[in-house]
Amino acid sequence: MQERIVTIPELILIAGTRVALGVGIGLLLADKFTDNERKGAGWALVAVGALSTVPIAMNVFGKSGDGERGVTHG
Repeated sequence: MQERIVTIPELILIAGTRVALGVGIGLLLADKFTDNERKGAGWALVAVGALSTVPIAMNVFGKSGDGERGVTHG
């Protein structure tokens, strides 16, 4: 398995997209809002979480590990 170096800002960004995706899924399953409010907010957060994951993953997996300081994940 290759070791990747992830900076703290990248780690925060990755965590934020996971939160948006999770909250969006939670809203889609919740019953506290009207159907239209719940579906609109839920799908928007799912889309933000899913679409923002692609460029972040490409950035992290495209790194060569050139010695930047950061959090390592192996």
